[in-house]
Amino acid sequence: MSLNRRDFLSLCLKGGVSAAALTSLQLQALTGATNAIELGDYKALVCVFLYGGNDSLNMLLPLEGEQRSLYEQSRQNLAVYNPLALSVSQQFAGGVGIHPSLAPLQSVFESDDLAFVGGVGTLLTPTTLTDYKNNAVPLPKHLFSHNDQQASWMYGREKASLNSGWGARMLERLAVEDQFAANVSLDGTNLWQTGTNTSAFALNKSGISTINAFGGYQPRTEHVTNIMNRLLGNASHVLGREYANGLNSAITNTQTMNSALEQAPALTTTFSDTSLSEQLAAVAKAISVQSSLSTQRQVFFVSMGGFDTHDDQLTAHPALLNTLAQGLSEFNSAMKELNMNDKVTTFTMSDFGRTLTSNGDGTDHGWAGNQIVMGGAVKGRSIYGQLLTQQLEGEYDTGGGRLIPQVANEQYFATLAQWFGVPVSELVDIFPNLSNFNSATLDFFV
Repeated sequence: MSLNRRDFLSLCLKGGVSAAALTSLQLQALTGATNAIELGDYKALVCVFLYGGNDSLNMLLPLEGEQRSLYEQSRQNLAVYNPLALSVSQQFAGGVGIHPSLAPLQSVFESDDLAFVGGVGTLLTPTTLTDYKNNAVPLPKHLFSHNDQQASWMYGREKASLNSGWGARMLERLAVEDQFAANVSLDGTNLWQTGTNTSAFALNKSGISTINAFGGYQPRTEHVTNIMNRLLGNASHVLGREYANGLNSAITNTQTMNSALEQAPALTTTFSDTSLSEQLAAVAKAISVQSSLSTQRQVFFVSMGGFDTHDDQLTAHPALLNTLAQGLSEFNSAMKELNMNDKVTTFTMSDFGRTLTSNGDGTDHGWAGNQIVMGGAVKGRSIYGQLLTQQLEGEYDTGGGRLIPQVANEQYFATLAQWFGVPVSELVDIFPNLSNFNSATLDFFV
């Protein structure tokens, strides 16, 4: 009998065998990490997670005509005026512009380094409004829930018995999970980078990490080191030995990263003093020394919060978008300065879109939204997926302006994963709902 990895793990769990009972080598084999895949040149993915549910439908705006009238009627007091026109490579009725607070990204878009993916959200299968109303197709669980939808975006699928993030699963599939510098977070532990055999290395925004427990006090450092060495030498103390191995690896990895970062070149690109820009500056610094870290693939995670704009949206959201645009523009400049622009792709994720309707001072939890993808390998100056008509009680509105996605987030992820080097044959195993869609990937890479 032939079983795939997912089926085998399911049978193990049903039979009472936990993941902890499987050896590291067994788990590595089950995740496909032992498959030899020729990686070729260096590539990196930088995930920018926008916590709270970005009102991304207000990022891309119709400029005139019927589309504009429908937009203004739907968005009511939250309608955005004076959008910045985009010279999009496709034709859209009424033309397309961006929120004026995204001004720093206009030149990035026009230089072919940035594109948008429209109408994307969590989907298990193509879904029409009739399907939704009649419960005719399976729907993602816990729609409109922050925690659950954040998890779905980071897992790249619905929750399963053994959960892992799709960032980690890519690394494991490409057999690079043992290289600590391949998996770097500027925002601590997150689901996207947590896998069976890999977890994120936490990098400080300053670009230098420290072992807080040591505090720079040499006798304390020596004392802890002696304890770890005794644990390592105690063959009967399995848990102690594993703990010592983990701590020693953390110390060694931190020292290795710090030594590499000390050799980072000074950049002429200036980053703003916002949290996002500081995170992206640290990512740029790490990328600048990637050759000394001996990894051909890297994933980075940075984040922004504050996008749960139930109130004060007219003030809060423009400020958030400007911070996002400024950080992305600065990072794009840094990648060009390092001659790494073609090798690094930056993309956004968020809990969900938001409602078209105003609650008086803001918006509520929605479904479909728009995302940004940026880098020299991107077919820029374009909008992929579907630019949804922002119309209340239209063909995509489930009620209150919660629009049904026309592109599954798994299709979005699979496109990024394929560019990263994951073979087409592996995509459905990483993103199991892809087989329900006519196309597994979108066409936003050169």
